[in-house]
Amino acid sequence: MAANIKEIIEFEKGETIQSDMVNHPPHYNQYGIECIDAIKACTGKGFEAYLQGNILKYLWRYDYKNGVEDLKKAQWYLSKLIEIRNDNTS
Repeated sequence: MAANIKEIIEFEKGETIQSDMVNHPPHYNQYGIECIDAIKACTGKGFEAYLQGNILKYLWRYDYKNGVEDLKKAQWYLSKLIEIRNDNTS
């Protein structure tokens, strides 16, 4: 069964928080740095191709892996690509 978009994370203190597994998965943020920001910094002009690849990946697998969650991830990467393109044309 596919994981929920909002996943409950238990901490040692017994606290629970909901994490957004599409927009800000906790495993993509280490030491206050979002992975997507590090990838953007490393890839420079190749960042758009990276985004396109992830859009394709999530569209390709959604029916076989995480269903709607993967469609939302594809949508997230598409929104990021649109944002980048809009910034470049402003």
